[in-house]
Amino acid sequence: MNLPQNRKLIISGAVVLVVIVLFAVVPLFVNVDRFRPEVEAQLKRALGRDVKIGRLSLSAFAGHVTAENLSISDDPAYSKEPFVTAKSVAVEASILSLLTGGGLQVSSITLVEPQVTLIHNPAGKWNFSSLGATGGAAAKRPSAAPNVSVGELKIKNGTIHVVRAGSRRRVGTYTGVNLTAKNVSLTSKMSFTVEAKTPGNGELHVEGAAGPLDRADAAKTPLNASVELKHVDLAATGFIDPSSGLAGVVDYTGSVKSDGEKAASEGKANVSKLRVVRGGQPAKAPVGLEYATEVDLERQTGEITKGLIHTGKSVTRLGGTYDLKPDTPAVRMKLTGQNLPVSDIEGLLPAVGVVLPPGSSLQGGVANANLDLDGPVDRLVTTGTVNVNNTRLANFNLGSAIKSMVSAQTGNNTDIQLMACKLRVAPDGVRTDDMNLIMPTLGTATGAGTIAANNALNYKLNVKLAPNSPLAALAQLGSLGRGGTLPLTVTGTTAHPVIIPDIGGLLKNPLGIGQQGQQGQSGIGDAIGGLFGKKKK
Repeated sequence: MNLPQNRKLIISGAVVLVVIVLFAVVPLFVNVDRFRPEVEAQLKRALGRDVKIGRLSLSAFAGHVTAENLSISDDPAYSKEPFVTAKSVAVEASILSLLTGGGLQVSSITLVEPQVTLIHNPAGKWNFSSLGATGGAAAKRPSAAPNVSVGELKIKNGTIHVVRAGSRRRVGTYTGVNLTAKNVSLTSKMSFTVEAKTPGNGELHVEGAAGPLDRADAAKTPLNASVELKHVDLAATGFIDPSSGLAGVVDYTGSVKSDGEKAASEGKANVSKLRVVRGGQPAKAPVGLEYATEVDLERQTGEITKGLIHTGKSVTRLGGTYDLKPDTPAVRMKLTGQNLPVSDIEGLLPAVGVVLPPGSSLQGGVANANLDLDGPVDRLVTTGTVNVNNTRLANFNLGSAIKSMVSAQTGNNTDIQLMACKLRVAPDGVRTDDMNLIMPTLGTATGAGTIAANNALNYKLNVKLAPNSPLAALAQLGSLGRGGTLPLTVTGTTAHPVIIPDIGGLLKNPLGIGQQGQQGQSGIGDAIGGLFGKKKK
């Protein structure tokens, strides 16, 4: 009764066994390596680059063809070394179509451990810009290169090296690059996701859609993507010269949209451990940034249409233009901040090379800034005016920094009624000119000076002493007795300043004081005696 059913099972089992055997022996009889020259030629026409593929082998059970290695040449204007190399390439394809003469129908391609070299030249162009181009007017014709369509393209554990053109020096390496792109075609839009480890062990995630490929310049391919960065070391990205001193750790979320001619981007960033000048220290407070910008892709220039810098509860406005054509992007911008609480910006002072004396802090007061930012971002020069009103340098005894014959007792706090100056901040340090400093315990000081990249101070000031100044006894010397000023030299560092009165300068013309002494007023001898606490005769 069950014999017919058993026969069916036996026949079905035999068929399955035959199919298994056939697929097992297919690789023995199908030499897919003979397709290699044709595949290389098609890829060369599609990419506009020489393509070399290692030996092709067929795995019938896995349903894919494997190449031992892959190499894609670079644009000869940039390098003679390969643009892309891969340890192996796996191509999932229809075996049935191959056996029946329908060709190799590709459903997915996976590149294993590829190495990609990105080169940026001083004109602002990348070596990948010419991918897919055939040159001249032909590059703009759809028929200039064959369309390549793949259901899914994957990159596993890739590495991207960023190189400066001409130097061949790697300035940034991105590892663990994983990419998945679907519906890949040169003539249509594809979706993609990219993840990578940035230099310094940060993280990058990009997700969006791109295409169709711009055959004349791949960098102008339409794009709509969201970008996320986590703990990215700014100085290690490969786009900033580490010797400039510019550094920080960036967290960022934003978006970019491009139609191939114009691009727009907006987003928010948080920068911790910011450093602006060489020799500066990491800022103690984070800096927040909100921005929106538009870029002309042909001219490689752009404008910031929205720029808000957040420090504490304060907001500083930033706007201007930038140029991406040079080897390092250059900017021309203006930064303005009004009535900023000094406590909000105190933590940023180390970033520009200003370190307060140990244990001291700024309390109260407001600051105003009107600054111009000009030059390459790694050699940025900031100039303009700054003023600070009614602040206190707490836990700092000004008298302890004054080196003179006078016992200087000023208390544990130093009040600053006004500090106004012209400011210049550059990689080599800070310069202040036309300084006007009013300190009740000292007087009114004017002058100029510098803070070097190593925080060293070099200031020349002239002080009109306040009546209660710890240096008031010096008013009996030289021109001070007739309403003159006391020359001061400030050396040391911002953390340990040294203030030296120029006594020698006051004594260059003592005769005037001597004549006053003949008229019954204090003479130079009495003045010097007073400095040492001696009684007048």
